[in-house]
Amino acid sequence: MALILLLFLVITWLFLQRGETGSMEREMDALRTQVRDLDGELLRLRSTAGTEQSAVQMERSTQQQLTSRIKVLELENIALKEDMRLFERLLPLAGNETVIRLESFRVVPDGPQRYHYRALLAFQSGKRAPEFRGRLQILVVFSAAGKRQEMLLPVKREDAEGFQLEVRNFLRKEGAFEIPAGSKLESVEARVLQGDTLKARRMAQL
Repeated sequence: MALILLLFLVITWLFLQRGETGSMEREMDALRTQVRDLDGELLRLRSTAGTEQSAVQMERSTQQQLTSRIKVLELENIALKEDMRLFERLLPLAGNETVIRLESFRVVPDGPQRYHYRALLAFQSGKRAPEFRGRLQILVVFSAAGKRQEMLLPVKREDAEGFQLEVRNFLRKEGAFEIPAGSKLESVEARVLQGDTLKARRMAQL
């Protein structure tokens, strides 16, 4: 009887693992399709921009719009390829111990004194924890008038909901923040907490 029960548990575990891996593989295929489509659009836009740059009748505003669109698509392409690399690392690891990771954290300028951040989280689930629940915290360090200052996001209590995390396989979190006029950004750190326990942290690539 004990042997039959053990066999049943093993079969059930293998079935669940196969289902999780299959779900991740489907998401991986979707990412590959998005990257191919984006590569095609980038190629078309670059070709258009290169051809029309030499045309005397091309309006300056049209050229600026094309250039801006290409830059946006290039950033999206980089983000998607980061996601693909993440999946490639996760697929062979399905079924190991539970762990939450900050795979990447990037911060880029998004206007005068305004910055856009993007965090990519990966959760490797275990038998007892099919998903991770916690919260994201962003520590912004800047200097103003020669003094070091800090800003912790979320700043307002009503914004806290947007920093809650529910991760089954991977999750992308994006947002923006502003620092005071005349100040200089020094560093940005992302933290993943569960309750008051720090689970992961990563400094941004500025």
